[in-house]
Amino acid sequence: MDWVTGLPPGGDRIYNACLVVVDRFSSTPIFLPCQNDDTTLMIWKRVISWTGIFKDIISDRDPKFTSALWTSLHQLFGTKFSFSERMIQKLEDMVRIFCAYGLEFKYCDGITDDWCTLLPALEFAYKTSIHSSNNQTSSSLEKGWNPKLPQDSLTNNLVGIHPTADKWDKSHATPDFKVGDLLLVSTANFNKIKGCKKLKYSFAGPFVIKALHGENAIEVELSEELSNKHPTFPVSLVKPYNSSDAERFPLRNKVPLHIPPIESSVTKKITKFLKERNLRTKKVREYLVSYSDPAYKNEWLAEKDIPEAA
Repeated sequence: MDWVTGLPPGGDRIYNACLVVVDRFSSTPIFLPCQNDDTTLMIWKRVISWTGIFKDIISDRDPKFTSALWTSLHQLFGTKFSFSERMIQKLEDMVRIFCAYGLEFKYCDGITDDWCTLLPALEFAYKTSIHSSNNQTSSSLEKGWNPKLPQDSLTNNLVGIHPTADKWDKSHATPDFKVGDLLLVSTANFNKIKGCKKLKYSFAGPFVIKALHGENAIEVELSEELSNKHPTFPVSLVKPYNSSDAERFPLRNKVPLHIPPIESSVTKKITKFLKERNLRTKKVREYLVSYSDPAYKNEWLAEKDIPEAA
């Protein structure tokens, strides 16, 4: 044990020192805020009630430990005193580093008198830290178990909140597409599929990947029935095609691939007039029109060729 002195006043009783008591077997520390003149009474109240009577005490030759009062207490407890400059210097340096870190951390707010409130957290962190000398924590050596940490409750809550997280990650993982692979295309945006929309297939295909446009778009080779559709789709509307393994499932009936038929437009429906022009040689007025079906490109039509104008 030893004192760390020279600390700024803090706590309710204006403490200015810290008594550090370390168990030699488990390296369990006890950090006690105190005043320079606090000695035996605090050891009796705070340490012996927790650890029991000491077998021996290792410290430096501080007058607090060599006084007549301490000598009488050693006779009462039946303990002996061992002086060691090297061991206590290592302990004192360690505690000074922790205390200095706590003070520097709070100095940004201009508060230096609450270092006493940091000692319980310092003690808890040290007890639950794995030591490089024995690869064990002080609590496990002293009690046989480690106290529950905040991250333990967070881990348990995450497992309870997301019991199917692994399954969700597998189904939502971005597949690695390559040119030449087969995939299925969602029919969510196919508006001209024959039959009841409620009973239509969710995906059509398979189609061969023709090109990759970055990581978010895929160009496929569409069939004749879907030739009027734009061949590029976002990755959110496609999924890999998994064919049935005939060797593993020889009795499984092969389901024929389904490509939904697309209704052909009987007439071109004009939606907008973009421009107009006069042909002086033929004395004819023409209009640049656009159609509702994107399969048809904009074209110039004479006034007599426009169905709505006829």
